[in-house]
Amino acid sequence: MIVWVQRIENLALAAFIALAFIMVGFSWWWLFALFLAFDLSALGYIKNVRVGAWWYNVVHNYTVPAVLGLGYGASVLWGNPVDFLGLLAGCWAFHVAVDRGLGYGLKLITSFSDTHLGTIGKQS
Repeated sequence: MIVWVQRIENLALAAFIALAFIMVGFSWWWLFALFLAFDLSALGYIKNVRVGAWWYNVVHNYTVPAVLGLGYGASVLWGNPVDFLGLLAGCWAFHVAVDRGLGYGLKLITSFSDTHLGTIGKQS
């Protein structure tokens, strides 16, 4: 039950980010244009599961997008908006929210399929 609540709230967050993007004046298509760029972090799995999980988890959490968003907000308050910070923060957070909404959680070091939201894929 809790996993479904987390998935639903992340999908709601993704919808909110998309709406905020449009309201702020960013082009909505950036959300989709940069969507897969954040999945490049999974290339760490080429080395091994531990490295892959580490890189994936560094990129697939809300910490850096939140810091970038705070930087953007501060730049707006100071009267000199740095739009790139807002654009990147929004795209990054949108990616994480959609992934979590689809059940792709933070990776455990056992395999790519084992996440904090449960196991990904068809269960045998």
